Amino acid sequence: MSLAELQTTSMRALQPAEGGLFDNVDARTSLAGSNKMEILLFSLGTQEIFGINVFKVKEVCRAMHITKTPNMPNGVDGIVSLRGHIIPVLTLAKFLGFNGNAPSAQNTMMVAEYSRHILGFLVHKVDRIIRVDWDKVRPAEGMLAGDEGMVTAITELPDGKLVSLLDVEQILASAFGEDVVDNIEKVERGHELCVFFVDDSGVARKKISELLDKMSVKHMQANNGLEGWERLKGLADAAQHSGISLHDQIQIILVDAEMPEMDGYVLTQHIKADKRFDGIPVVMHSSLSSEANRDMGKRVGVDYYVPKFDAAVLANTLRPLLATK
Repeated sequence: MSLAELQTTSMRALQPAEGGLFDNVDARTSLAGSNKMEILLFSLGTQEIFGINVFKVKEVCRAMHITKTPNMPNGVDGIVSLRGHIIPVLTLAKFLGFNGNAPSAQNTMMVAEYSRHILGFLVHKVDRIIRVDWDKVRPAEGMLAGDEGMVTAITELPDGKLVSLLDVEQILASAFGEDVVDNIEKVERGHELCVFFVDDSGVARKKISELLDKMSVKHMQANNGLEGWERLKGLADAAQHSGISLHDQIQIILVDAEMPEMDGYVLTQHIKADKRFDGIPVVMHSSLSSEANRDMGKRVGVDYYVPKFDAAVLANTLRPLLATK
């Protein structure tokens, strides 16, 4: 059973049940360009502290009765009905492989919105929201045993304790399988064109590469915003030294929003402040698909905003931009 079969509703219909955690949406939209993010801290009942981007969490509530249904994806416990909406639920401790160390009671449910899908995460308890600088967030690189790549980054609290940030993309792909990139038409003279994309998720990089390959478009990539900016500056320096236009080498820059070390908003600001990138559109490709996040992107100069991951929508956004070369 696919996620699409389980869910046919938009998260916008659901309102936060515990408003105290999520009241300051306007304040959070002001984080655009500040290279900061807000993280909801939670526990699985073990010594580890976990976190998830606040913008991905729409509701925190008490766990409710889970209905088992046939042909559930591996790792998914079942479904719940939340105000008339059917939501798949998984127990994070079990999914991350911590069953032996975590208590059986996982009494809190975080309802997350990801790429226009809804997913319930059962956890032991939710703690608080903290604000961190993205340059204090570093790639996980397999630091947590048993996570099987489900942790995308690590940050540190003032008391020295580490927080493991979940890779919701990887969890979704592991539970429900990756979407097949299919029926994508090639771009005329695509071999002469190039898209530079930046994303910290291995799943996302694989899907984007697949899509661009099917479009017959060349591509270059970076794993986070800081690495992306260093590579882009190097390309701009080389083009300037050679006396050629950077636009002849790169036609589109595709950026994720949330990335370790430098987020996509700050990366976009750097790009837009450097005249060598004039005429090269920046497309933000993000799982944070709310209007607030779109507004954040516009504020820093993003030219187009595409929610993850709809291959057809992304291809249809890129195609006319590539045709303007």
